[in-house]
Amino acid sequence: MSKHPVVIVGTGLAGFQAASALRDEGYAGRIVLIGDEVHLPYHRPPLSKGYLLDGVDEARLRMRPETFYADKQIHLLGGRRAVAIDRANRRLRLDDGAVLDYAHLVLAVGASNRRLTVPGSTLGNVLSLRTLGDAHAIRERLRDVRRLVVIGAGFIGLEIAAAALKSKVEVTVIDVADRPMARAVSPATSAVFALEHSRNGVRFMFNAQVQQIAGEQDRATGVDLADGTHVAGDLIVVGIGVQPNIELAMTADLAVRNGIVVDCFMRTADPHISAIGDCAAHPNSFAQDQEVRLESVQNATDQARCVAAGIVGRAIPYRTVPWFWSDQGGLKLQIAGLIHGYDQTVVRNDPQGIGCTVFCFRQGRLVGVETVNQPANHMAARRVMASVLAGGQGITPQQAADSQFDLREAAAPVHPA
Repeated sequence: MSKHPVVIVGTGLAGFQAASALRDEGYAGRIVLIGDEVHLPYHRPPLSKGYLLDGVDEARLRMRPETFYADKQIHLLGGRRAVAIDRANRRLRLDDGAVLDYAHLVLAVGASNRRLTVPGSTLGNVLSLRTLGDAHAIRERLRDVRRLVVIGAGFIGLEIAAAALKSKVEVTVIDVADRPMARAVSPATSAVFALEHSRNGVRFMFNAQVQQIAGEQDRATGVDLADGTHVAGDLIVVGIGVQPNIELAMTADLAVRNGIVVDCFMRTADPHISAIGDCAAHPNSFAQDQEVRLESVQNATDQARCVAAGIVGRAIPYRTVPWFWSDQGGLKLQIAGLIHGYDQTVVRNDPQGIGCTVFCFRQGRLVGVETVNQPANHMAARRVMASVLAGGQGITPQQAADSQFDLREAAAPVHPA
């Protein structure tokens, strides 16, 4: 075994899981986990939900207590940033000048928020949400504002909007698209969220182009749209998507295309460097083996396990059913599979309440299932999608449209007679 450690850059979920999975796989060598935040690795999903509402104790956000890293002999370097990779000598340089040798380098560097580039976007009360520090700043501001403007009707924007409503804040959500979560879900699912958020008090403005953030001195007073409309706001939160952190990979001339390019084992062109999580562009069976970059808890966790297995000599390809979720007030969205490129949907509405299941097909083949407030259907859908991954048909559009057809039965394992 090499005397050099496995070095993992990034202390988000993917990086943490890679370190933890290496120990689970029996890796006995040194592990170094590097992150630019000073906090112990923490869960990000609660930041746009419960943390904004009730200020969850930050200790409860931690993935593990500090003793975990000592017990597992994971050397955690917080508040440090990796700045360059020397592939020829397998060395990583940090921002303080330190140089680390590595046997294998795992890039779990995540993504960064896209910046709004209009006049006024740097005013003091124009914020975005990615880190614990960001969430803390938004939570503190929400206590004193009356009108919140959210730019971006994606998952994060709508989660923040739903949380703000609980704080009795007037909320306006602006998006350039014609519906919420337009890049992520079908029109049928968008319609459920648009209706319910509107009923709860969210004011939506779609097909709206932000021209500038209006302000006085260092404080935003609202948003000016291209059509001349002014939307007043005491706090502006921007959530217009993310972009992968590829700068470190580029210092080593690794291929990047909407992420750090990897194969089905999450390896870059350099066999000693892998990339996982939000930053990794990988071939995915649910995208007809095209490169995709997924931002989800499942993706980060499973890719970390895949890389750990490969490092200990048990290489297995990354082939897992993608799934996603978003809690927005009383609405729980769950998605199994990838719906990109679908050409047909079948919708089952819940006659007992607010909820639905949307089946998405491409050329008659099931590619994804969206559920709203129907967790049992989501779990069944994941099992059905696993059968699709194994080469099966899953279910047909006709079966999906049949209200008597039980998705859970279709997902049940088949036992030989």
